[in-house]
Amino acid sequence: MTASAAKQVKTTTGHALPILSLAVGTFGIGTGEFAMMGLLPDVARSMDASIPQCGNIVSAYAMGVVVGAPIISLASARMSRKQALILLTLWFAVTNILGTLAHSVGALEFWRFLAGLPHGTLFGGSALTAASLVAEGRRGKAVGHVFAGLTVANVVGAPLASLMGEYLSWRVAYLLVGAIALIAAFMIWRFIPRDDPRPGHSLLGELRAFGRKQIWYVLGVVMLGTGGMFCVYTYVSAALLHVTHVPLWSIPLFQALWGVGMVVGAYVGASAIDRNPLGATIGAFIWNVVTLSLFAFALPHLWSVTIIIFLLGGTIALGPAMQMRLMAVAGDAQTMAASMNHAAFNLANALGAWVGAFVLASGFGYAATGWAGGGIAVMGLLLFLLSVRGEPRLERSTDSSVRFH
Repeated sequence: MTASAAKQVKTTTGHALPILSLAVGTFGIGTGEFAMMGLLPDVARSMDASIPQCGNIVSAYAMGVVVGAPIISLASARMSRKQALILLTLWFAVTNILGTLAHSVGALEFWRFLAGLPHGTLFGGSALTAASLVAEGRRGKAVGHVFAGLTVANVVGAPLASLMGEYLSWRVAYLLVGAIALIAAFMIWRFIPRDDPRPGHSLLGELRAFGRKQIWYVLGVVMLGTGGMFCVYTYVSAALLHVTHVPLWSIPLFQALWGVGMVVGAYVGASAIDRNPLGATIGAFIWNVVTLSLFAFALPHLWSVTIIIFLLGGTIALGPAMQMRLMAVAGDAQTMAASMNHAAFNLANALGAWVGAFVLASGFGYAATGWAGGGIAVMGLLLFLLSVRGEPRLERSTDSSVRFH
């Protein structure tokens, strides 16, 4: 970003509108990703297919994220970051809109795969852009605000899409997702400062990210650290219905409650990262282990499971912590590393769902998904501690902010 552009943002709109533009984009992405879980029954009815057959539609999107993160990071490495964000947001908008024309499960899987391709680079580029807009001591909070779009999607976007699917159609819901992405693209064009293309940026330097041990450590930590959350989240609706015996109409309310917890967790976690990144990350892991384990005890009782579901939303605090950690260890491969963070997040989704399915198939019951999730989080904490062992000490910069060095 040029110095004059940065100065203009600070003196006119400040940082609020640029970061809001990025958060609107992550809100659209989060809504598109998580809405499908609640829309599967309507999709299955419209295509005369079973829900298990339609389950691959969710996996197709996740695979798009995993495949697209490294490829699109390389393809856009020499573009200006603003230009890349606009083009990829438009890509996301168009593929979601065209997906509403699908009339078979296979066709919808294809469009969901295409919609997932820009996900990682969009999130990673948004986080890097937000961090570049503010002083070093405020970067954790700026990244947290961008992540807030994802968390708010769980409070508003996904429940709204589920209601639209129930009373209108899943196609209308994804037209809404496309419209949100178009609005985000316009806001990014209007409010994000212009930056120069990077023709001299080394593609080989981006590829070298895969040769750095610390990046693999962080990606493994993301997969294990958030995989525990998905072990519970994937099956929480069924657990509430079959163990807590809540009415069906209350499930969207519990989903929204989890989303509120995510908003609070992302904000608190991001603020803590700016003060003490190492302590905040370890604290987020401990929070994950404790709340996931408590889920097993809380599930049979309405009052306790209501509290614990709100607290479980706070486990997302690990997301901004890992994004900042990747930015600290990535060197010149910032775009690649940041986008791969979200590929790892989607692998965590698959890991948690698989472990939860294994627990249920083994006859341990829904409450045991909490124990399993806590166990996965413990492994993530151990891997994180191993990754920072022998690394340079946390140093205090001249502006008294604490950062990974």
